[in-house]
Amino acid sequence: MLIDTHCHLNDEAFQDNLEEIIARAKSRGISKIIVIGYNKASSIEAVKLANSYEGIYASIGVHPSDVQKEEDNLDWLYELAKDKKVVAIGEIGLDYYWDKSYNDLQKEWFIKQINIAKELGLPIAVHCRDANQDCFDIIKEHGNGCGVIHCYSGSFEMAKEYVKLGYYLGIGGVITFKNSHLGETVAKLGINNIVTETDAPYLAPVPYRGKTNEPAYIYEVVQKISEVTGIIFEEVEKKVEENTYKLFKI
Repeated sequence: MLIDTHCHLNDEAFQDNLEEIIARAKSRGISKIIVIGYNKASSIEAVKLANSYEGIYASIGVHPSDVQKEEDNLDWLYELAKDKKVVAIGEIGLDYYWDKSYNDLQKEWFIKQINIAKELGLPIAVHCRDANQDCFDIIKEHGNGCGVIHCYSGSFEMAKEYVKLGYYLGIGGVITFKNSHLGETVAKLGINNIVTETDAPYLAPVPYRGKTNEPAYIYEVVQKISEVTGIIFEEVEKKVEENTYKLFKI
């Protein structure tokens, strides 16, 4: 069974055709989807979707780009996490790409949400953009040894260090891009510590690049992983499924 461990079916891009998107994913063998929250409202919507469809689960949290917009009270995380279909805290992390003026606040919220994940016994889904070293350092010092580095884009060397700490790498459409070194990293690392994701509606894989991404395109991601590792498709599919169940307990 194919699995999308990170997508945003709670995004407005899917408001008008959600049923069609879910049906298309199932028709291509995608059995489970984790919908990711990035603030309070989207986390609530993720849980709502998870409880509306079989095979859909939710991850809840505040994205680093949203920390300035949210009230400094995360009690709602504890309440939402009581739902049996909540499987992770995230996406949380650091993003220095757009605005570096509140990096310290991002770090504060990142650590705060990691600690909540520890309390709740849940893995974390980590967003890291243009902040590789800071992100790694925080996870090494404060992490719970259980989570996924979403849309991994770092070096092979750092990938190995994350694996040593107990983390998985989220591999999505970027692995199909011509200018990406992700294929080389996965080829060296192997498939024991990866999970598959789309980040839909963003980062659609080749041959859909530039279009709206969707969970159905996990097929192309697994196909590319199979190609770069030399491991047959079915074996990649099986191992990713095992990794996902181990990480998210679903």
